[in-house]
Amino acid sequence: MTAARVGGSVGWATIALLSVGVGGYAIFLTVTGFQYLGLKNNFPSPLVFHTHIAASGVAMVLGPFQFLKALRTGQPAIHRWMGRVYVAACVVGGLAGGSIALFSTSGLPAGLGFLLLAVLWVPFTLLAWTSAMNRNFIVHERWMIRSFALTFAAVTLRIYLPAAVIANHGAFPVPAYQVIAWICWVPNLIVAEIWIRSRPGLRLRRKVAAAPA
Repeated sequence: MTAARVGGSVGWATIALLSVGVGGYAIFLTVTGFQYLGLKNNFPSPLVFHTHIAASGVAMVLGPFQFLKALRTGQPAIHRWMGRVYVAACVVGGLAGGSIALFSTSGLPAGLGFLLLAVLWVPFTLLAWTSAMNRNFIVHERWMIRSFALTFAAVTLRIYLPAAVIANHGAFPVPAYQVIAWICWVPNLIVAEIWIRSRPGLRLRRKVAAAPA
């Protein structure tokens, strides 16, 4: 096994572990009736917030496994069904999250960051789905990478936020959270785009017009 394949396997395993951990906790909150949530907010509807947590948790758990080549080629039916559930979870989670984003207790900058995340997350995921339905699998994979980069914002947010709380001596850091609402997903999307453009198998083939006879 080459160093590149080892690095890719370790990278995927790390992403999968973090995703399943964060997504699994969201599912735990869901099945326990959110009694351990302990989060103050100004959201007009707890149901919408809980729907966002539940759906996003499912997307987090399923997302990494959509990139497993062994699953795609060895168990295509499972891959397709997991993909359908992932798409539904992203759409429901994104719509629910977007509808409450501007009610963030950290103010408009944070709310706008989360709103734009939702605005991109839903269509990117739907584009991944429609391209698969059209059997354009290169385009499908490109959009899936972008979609999961946004899904992974749930992980990066939970990396940045504890560090900001510690730096703020244990108090919730509102100014830092306004920044985190953006940096939890914008760098993810940039890295995803660099990855897409660096992979020969993901480059779109340009159609060359035939010369006139």
